[in-house]
Amino acid sequence: MSNNITDKPELPKGAMRSTLSALDLKSGAGWLASADAAVRDRFLSEIGEGGLCALPFLFEFWALPHQLPPEGDWRSWVIMGGRGAGKTRAGSEWVRAMVEGSKPLDKGEASRVALVGETFDQVRDVMIFGDSGILQCSPPDRRPVWKASERKLIWPNGAEAQTFSAHDPEGLRGPQFDAAWVDELAKWKKAGETWDMLQFALRLGERPRVCVTTTPRNVKVLKDLLASPSTVQTHAPTEANRANLAASFLAEVRARYVGTRLGRQELDGVLLADAEGALWTGSMLDAVRVEVVPELDRIVVAVDPAVTAGSSADACGIAVVGAQLQGPPEDWRAYVLADRTVQGVGPAGWAQAAIDAMDEFRAERLVAEVNQGGQLVEEVVRQVDPLVPFRAVRASRGKVARAEPVAALYEQGRVRHVAGLDALEEQMCQMTARGFEGQGSPDRVDALVWALHDLVVGPAGAYRRPRVRSL
Repeated sequence: MSNNITDKPELPKGAMRSTLSALDLKSGAGWLASADAAVRDRFLSEIGEGGLCALPFLFEFWALPHQLPPEGDWRSWVIMGGRGAGKTRAGSEWVRAMVEGSKPLDKGEASRVALVGETFDQVRDVMIFGDSGILQCSPPDRRPVWKASERKLIWPNGAEAQTFSAHDPEGLRGPQFDAAWVDELAKWKKAGETWDMLQFALRLGERPRVCVTTTPRNVKVLKDLLASPSTVQTHAPTEANRANLAASFLAEVRARYVGTRLGRQELDGVLLADAEGALWTGSMLDAVRVEVVPELDRIVVAVDPAVTAGSSADACGIAVVGAQLQGPPEDWRAYVLADRTVQGVGPAGWAQAAIDAMDEFRAERLVAEVNQGGQLVEEVVRQVDPLVPFRAVRASRGKVARAEPVAALYEQGRVRHVAGLDALEEQMCQMTARGFEGQGSPDRVDALVWALHDLVVGPAGAYRRPRVRSL
């Protein structure tokens, strides 16, 4: 049986609904799956060949509840879910629903759509050409054409979708739209600026709307959006879409992340607030991100070795931090360059990872806590590189006491973060004045703290100001 439905243009959208008038489309697949064999056979025989050809493209029949837009007069629909929860498919199908009419050449509710992702490549590779992208979801007679030179999708009925990168908010200045699909808003570096520019561009038609598909992160732009009275939200964990995910993937992420804060965010799709009394907050860390790192005077790699071994052991925290150290201590600035934390690799594995980080960033020293491993820690490192500049540090105070002066550096605006430190920042937001409230050990934070003590806190304490000779 062919999937070509160009000779039956009335079936996919308009008349198809009357063909299936006895069926509630929003619970169609679930209803059919739970029906007995006789009912299923009758349904499949009665809709005919045209209905069978159209059915794969009738998303309301197959969709999960969180993938369908809520009713009502809303402006923004946020689909917030875990990894693999079906957010991209929902965004693609919403765009289809907005631009398609009952027949292939009929106009839809929208004709000028903005597709906005973190980069142009991600818009193209995920939102347009991806397995759940717009082209994959579209029936042959309604499939748009991609014009790479113009970065546009053009539908047979004349509707257009233009692509934009969140790295260039100014690109949205000028064009105007009646609909938009925004993907992974919470991870954009320039989320606030890009979102603002998009709002000014959504000014066509009677009811311009935007669909936002994102994994949650504790960032201001998402929290403000969810708090708006014109926003509606649907939500689902990764498990909701388990029928379309590899069983091995689900088993692995359950074993590794269930019960953790990262798992709550990435698997359950829950927007997490900062821990009460946290030494670092999400807004504080959002404010310290930089895109360009200046020339640095010193760079160190700090290691918090894992106490236990094996795949279920604590991770070995490895942080790469550099600093500008000109002038008095209040002028010193530190830059967190990378988180190279590893888990389940054994002593030789983490030692190699730390040495590799030193080589990559041209660090001048390796700093490692030796409370648990003692002399063995240095011996393991020197088995990888006998000549590595090594400094052993030993904790004489608790984790919170060590972390507090480092947190003070952040409050003073003296530490900056590059992009890609999500896992480290998640641990930081769980370190409170009462202790670490996450699962396991704050290995990443410990490594960061040791690095900043070595670069800034310790030297600042020993700094001697020049004497001013009295007259």
